[in-house]
Amino acid sequence: MALPEINDTTFDAEVAKSAIPVVMDFGATWCGPCKALKPILEGLAPGYAGRAKVVYVDADKARQTAVKFNVTQLPTVVFVKGGVEKGRLIGLRGKPDYIKQIDALLA
Repeated sequence: MALPEINDTTFDAEVAKSAIPVVMDFGATWCGPCKALKPILEGLAPGYAGRAKVVYVDADKARQTAVKFNVTQLPTVVFVKGGVEKGRLIGLRGKPDYIKQIDALLA
């Protein structure tokens, strides 16, 4: 399942005003670890359907959103609830780290 991609224009509707928590995967097409992370999050997303939304943000295309969240390293995964950052993981991590963060976001 490919992750929906958001950009600076769709950020408010898809993240800031989302009724459910959002997991934002900040990456770039040239980033090797970002490419390795994508299948992990794509695999997790269906299990959280209806409870949390997992989206992809190309940091090169959505610069305003990347700046807003002070993303300085890729990949960075930001966990948002009610439009407010509740946590982040920087760099490629193992699947259990993402599950732990998403579950905490839903608690």
